[in-house]
Amino acid sequence: MNRRRTNKAVARMQDALLRFYGEKGRDLPWRRTRTPYAIWVSEVMLQQTRVETVVPRFAEFLRRFPDVFSLAAAREKAVCEAWAGLGYYRRARNLYRAARLMVHQLAGRMPGDEAAWRRLPGIGDYTAAAVASIAFGERTAAVDGNLVRVLARVFALPGRTATPRLVRAVRAQAQLLVDCEWPGDINQALMDLGATLCRREAPLCPRCPLGRWCRARREGNPTAYPGRKAKPARPILRIAFAWCERGPALLLEQRPLDGLWPGLWELPSASGPRAKQDLGRRFGQAVGLRLASVRHDLTHRHVVASVYRATVTRQPGQKWWRDPLVAPLSSLARKAIVAVREISEKAAPPPSP
Repeated sequence: MNRRRTNKAVARMQDALLRFYGEKGRDLPWRRTRTPYAIWVSEVMLQQTRVETVVPRFAEFLRRFPDVFSLAAAREKAVCEAWAGLGYYRRARNLYRAARLMVHQLAGRMPGDEAAWRRLPGIGDYTAAAVASIAFGERTAAVDGNLVRVLARVFALPGRTATPRLVRAVRAQAQLLVDCEWPGDINQALMDLGATLCRREAPLCPRCPLGRWCRARREGNPTAYPGRKAKPARPILRIAFAWCERGPALLLEQRPLDGLWPGLWELPSASGPRAKQDLGRRFGQAVGLRLASVRHDLTHRHVVASVYRATVTRQPGQKWWRDPLVAPLSSLARKAIVAVREISEKAAPPPSP
């Protein structure tokens, strides 16, 4: 293995991580390609979204938008619709804007280094480093929450999660580890290690490839690192949905491109402390009985949505759907529609013998 060695300990840790990645690394679809476009899409999808959720959506998205040119040529609403179920829809809009910049300013070429990636919409330090190291072999550390947890334990680094001082200390150690010919593999090995073994609770220390160097393990209390940060209380957002039927069809409306769930479809709605009254004012009539209520957690708020029966005519931006669950729905709207249907099925009289 021909690489620059900073010292023996770092070189041995690099060897251990590369062996772990080769033998135990997760088999993920974006790891079967070195295409920068596919790697970029996967990294944006993985921002604050679980791997299990991303895997099936990644293939679907690439079938619809196989390259940066097809993505840039699409309508922004279509990109948001294709993003349905992944959450954090600002990522989809930034992906689209970045694609248009690449096509119109870079002739469709992907940036080749971390600094250039950071200048694109929606690309932070972690994503820029991940794409640059995995797709282009740049020796730069991709520091995310998993990597902070792993290296805070290995080196017994003080500080709470995400504090600048701890992140700087972790980045310095990580930068030593990626200083080799396979920086992308090192970054991905550390990602996998944090996701599968060096877990927040109940870490599987005996199976860890870095166990022999881990100071937190030697101290006997690995979960003490990194220190926990206090979680702020999340406010409640109240939403009222209108359930409007016409025969077998249900009325849905497309959300604007600004705000939550941009470009996706949902039941006609109003939000705020007087959501039900505001919904009635939208249609010039009071809404009827409440059919169901659902809860949904977002990063910064709890959502409580109630569904009310209503009789309205279709307005601009709305459409009758015979099968609303095939629409590119927001996750909250899907949950609300399923809840009403389940309640209706339970209340329906049994079929005649």
